[in-house]
Amino acid sequence: MNVNLTPQLEELVRAKVASGMYTSASEVVREALRLMDEQDRMRAAKFEQLRDDIREGLASGTSQPWSSSQAKSEARARRARKAA
Repeated sequence: MNVNLTPQLEELVRAKVASGMYTSASEVVREALRLMDEQDRMRAAKFEQLRDDIREGLASGTSQPWSSSQAKSEARARRARKAA
């Protein structure tokens, strides 16, 4: 398989090999593809978690009005009970 790279990517591959981290351009490309595959799997897992969270939220029923002042009051009351 032949792969055409931009001059910038070709230089990056050469620099990786020259650094001694990799023994060949093929090794650099294999590692890059492995990392890309891992990143794709992580992204898919995050999307699936997001979908699960959305389904859970939709199944939890209708939303309730939220008041920042009420939330602050409740938090202060909880803190006061802990301090007592």
